[in-house]
Amino acid sequence: MQAVSIHVVDVANGVVAVGMRVEILRQASGEQGRPERWEPLVAGKVGRNGVVDGFEGQAQLFNVGVYEMRLHVGDYYRERGQTLPEPAFMDVQCFRFGLADLSRHYHLPVKLTPWGLSCFRGAA
Repeated sequence: MQAVSIHVVDVANGVVAVGMRVEILRQASGEQGRPERWEPLVAGKVGRNGVVDGFEGQAQLFNVGVYEMRLHVGDYYRERGQTLPEPAFMDVQCFRFGLADLSRHYHLPVKLTPWGLSCFRGAA
């Protein structure tokens, strides 16, 4: 079973965000009083179907814990030829989420523009 899946739609242009880079990092357990650390876990790009590739068959990488999804929004819009201010309002957008029940599937649908995004736990 796939623990996490991500679907990204560029609502500003009415298309799926093909080619956008997406990373998942896991919060590392650290010692009390030390700054939090994030360990890279898996990365992929949004495919033609809107789903991030590279996560299939990776369920064993996920444990109960806290994760961060990093969406490379600025690079995606620049590659589309869209002019963005420098620095971009949203360059790398982070969404922190927790996995509490690994018997469940966590689907994260994302809708975005260069100026904002929406993400929630969906049912895919």
